[in-house]
Amino acid sequence: MAAVLPQSSALERSSAEVFDCARGVWEIIPGMWQLDVPPNQIVAVAGRLFSSGDCLNSWKGHVEVYDGELNIWSIMDHSTLPDLSLLATLPPSAQRLYLTMAVVDTQLYFLAGYQVAVADAGDGFRTVSLVHSFDTGATPGVMPAWSSFHPTMDQESVEDGSKELLSQCCSVQLSS
Repeated sequence: MAAVLPQSSALERSSAEVFDCARGVWEIIPGMWQLDVPPNQIVAVAGRLFSSGDCLNSWKGHVEVYDGELNIWSIMDHSTLPDLSLLATLPPSAQRLYLTMAVVDTQLYFLAGYQVAVADAGDGFRTVSLVHSFDTGATPGVMPAWSSFHPTMDQESVEDGSKELLSQCCSVQLSS
């Protein structure tokens, strides 16, 4: 006797469940993204949803914003950047190892790790961690939307070699 597993429809696979805080219920939003290519991470900023990658590419070359009324993702103005490493002074041979996104106020912060060859170590590599930020509220022509900086670390916590970062972003709204 063979078991028949239920198959999900294309519409179900491209849908998302969203929690409505005001009503205290979960809702299904059908067809929220391209079929079978869900976003990698979605964060909320001032009631709007943002994403920068999908399950195939953690960085798609831009930041996308979701329009709930039209049920579409659009490229955010002034967010297009083919490679985040262009924001930093990294050698062209640098390889991105990880990328994760978090939100603070109107800023999207991208914690990225790059593998960089060490010039005086032969075939040696080290991991360079950078933080790139995109201001979703930046006014084009008045202030730059993108910036980049090295996270501050004590010398004792700096390590050469490989590092691994696992992250999951979560947004929680508490009301009193």
